Amino acid sequence: MSWVNNVKAVSAFLLSCSLVAVVLGVTSSRPALADDVPLRVAVQAFIKPEGSELSVLMRVPMDALGEIDFPTRGIPGSLIFSEADNALETAAYTYIIGSVQLYEENNLLTDYTLRKVRVSLPSDRSFNAYDLALENINRPKLDDSLELYWRQGMLDLLVTYRIESESSRFSIDPRLAGLGVETNTVFRYVLPDGAERAFSFIGNPGLVYLDPSWFQASWRFVVLGFEHILEGTDHLLFLLCLVIPLRSMRSLVPVITSFTIAHSITLIGSVMGVVPSVLWFPPLIETLIALSIVYMAFENIIGFDQRTRWLVTFGFGLVHGFGFSFLLTESLQFAGGYLVTALLSFNVGVELGQLLVLCIVVPTLAVLFRKLPSEKVGIILLSALVAHSAWHWMAERFNALMQYDIRWPVMNADFYVGLAQWGLLLIVAGGVLWVMNGLFQKLGVDDAPAAAQQKKVTA
Repeated sequence: MSWVNNVKAVSAFLLSCSLVAVVLGVTSSRPALADDVPLRVAVQAFIKPEGSELSVLMRVPMDALGEIDFPTRGIPGSLIFSEADNALETAAYTYIIGSVQLYEENNLLTDYTLRKVRVSLPSDRSFNAYDLALENINRPKLDDSLELYWRQGMLDLLVTYRIESESSRFSIDPRLAGLGVETNTVFRYVLPDGAERAFSFIGNPGLVYLDPSWFQASWRFVVLGFEHILEGTDHLLFLLCLVIPLRSMRSLVPVITSFTIAHSITLIGSVMGVVPSVLWFPPLIETLIALSIVYMAFENIIGFDQRTRWLVTFGFGLVHGFGFSFLLTESLQFAGGYLVTALLSFNVGVELGQLLVLCIVVPTLAVLFRKLPSEKVGIILLSALVAHSAWHWMAERFNALMQYDIRWPVMNADFYVGLAQWGLLLIVAGGVLWVMNGLFQKLGVDDAPAAAQQKKVTA
């Protein structure tokens, strides 16, 4: 029975090893928590050119600096302020200065000096203004008698870069996303005349022009609009619904034109402030966008009047314009002093994206329909697939919308001002509709598809 004893011995050995591994895993996991990346990190900064120096004042939560060995005492680990300078400077170089790149007229600034580091209390509000933040960082260190757990401290630092002129155009690439799972950075650029421009973003925004030229602002928003239309699945499906039954550029002229003009109207109106400030408005628009796809898909299946389809498209285009505006409004902070240029450029980018999609989809569908035994079957199948996806989106978005507390607005001065703005927007939309109707009738563009002239198009 020696083999039985051997088995028992091996089993006992393996069980012992497992218990040791569990114990070591539990004990080793405790200090590992100290180096965990925080979920959310809020970074604040000021950037100010003055004379031959560009000053950068920044505040970073020390919770994001977990790999630095700060001098502490007691439990859980109160910071020893009088001995922390070396560790603070190491943290500044490792986590911040090495991750932030500044440019003067597209030239990388490499001649910099770390002037000051200081720990501030989490309750300190000096970063509400540049002068207050500068005054705070030049104050004496906090006293060692103060009990402050090091992860609750705020690291303030002042870095100066040598520049050619304070009137140069500067840009920044703040690659600080690694400080936390979600890093929210807010910085303010203080112009030489004292004016400020605020920037707020999550993660890494790429190169940000602090005082962009009109070309820099224009190009950024052309790219933004182009990428947005290509990444917006709901907008692409709406375009697909327009293309499926027509599949020729001549037939698409009135519907695409009306969609473009309509979303441009509400996009411009939104930037000008004609958007309710209530929280439920964006979810409402997202729900209506999904509804527009469902409607157009079902219209493809049951049939539509070619002469009036551009009117339906115009109405839904107004809704999609509000959807475009949500992204644009958040990005206008990067436009500098060229808000109108940014708005027009974003619209150009959207139209270029739409044109690219049409140039790909129209010939692709033409080839596909030549391989199908029946055009009617092809239209129904493709439209049904689109409707299926959009229906689920609509249901999910409607459920999300219903989570908001939707109330009838208060009849005050703000309500009547908003009502007047909406009235003006409707007047503009009505005037554009009248002009478009006359233009289409004069050009005869809605007579394009021979099979659909003056009658109902059926799938």
